[in-house]
Amino acid sequence: MSIADPAALSFRTAVEADVDELVVLVESAYRGDASRAGWTTEADYLDGQRTDVQGVRQIIDGSDGILIVVERAGGLVACCHLEHRGDHAYFGMFAVRPGLQGAGLGKEILAEAERRAREEWDAKEMRMTVVNVREELIAYYVRRGYRRTGELSPFPYGDERFGVPLRDDLAFELLVKPL
Repeated sequence: MSIADPAALSFRTAVEADVDELVVLVESAYRGDASRAGWTTEADYLDGQRTDVQGVRQIIDGSDGILIVVERAGGLVACCHLEHRGDHAYFGMFAVRPGLQGAGLGKEILAEAERRAREEWDAKEMRMTVVNVREELIAYYVRRGYRRTGELSPFPYGDERFGVPLRDDLAFELLVKPL
């Protein structure tokens, strides 16, 4: 059974007991030297934390969304956050273990998130923001039907909850996909 085989994956809503492991997963996928084992690293653009225990707890405790835990063979391999925002859903905090990236797992998780947003919330569109200098990551989403809007929002310079920028040209670009 391949890692990209959706039958090998199980999806569930995160609970309090998952918080510490989810923080480690998200940090490993985006920050520090460990993140360089995968292709989603932000280590060349951002230092510091990507999330923390408080941030993950806020998502789990929130009423407008869910944090989806993805497991394979009983182990946590990925997660993503879906938030219901009226006629659309927002997709974020997408993390796949660095050593498992590039095998098609992300594509399966993204498809499941889109299905849930469409079927459970009747969302007409999925939206996400991606750091504008992440061309390879933006191209990944474009290949999956997302459209670059060119709409930028400022990076929260000075707020270390989002990391410590290593460049002065960071912003978030809005990507959208009709569901």
